Amino acid sequence: MNVEIITPDENLFKGTADSIVVPGISGLIGILDNHAPFITTLQKGSVVITTGNNKETYDVKGGVVEVLNNKVIILAE
Repeated sequence: MNVEIITPDENLFKGTADSIVVPGISGLIGILDNHAPFITTLQKGSVVITTGNNKETYDVKGGVVEVLNNKVIILAE
């Protein structure tokens, strides 16, 4: 799936991923390929992007995540 993490200052990540874990307002949310569409707010925590055996972690203070048509856009603080 295609993933973008955007902050007011810069684009933190743009690329493909096998899975993503985001800190949703009600707890951690795991996102895989072809996930059902949704939009939710994020709380303070870490976004973990996994591609193959590589994991990248990005700390966020909050924001919004949208999943639609195998694309994940995270607007983060």
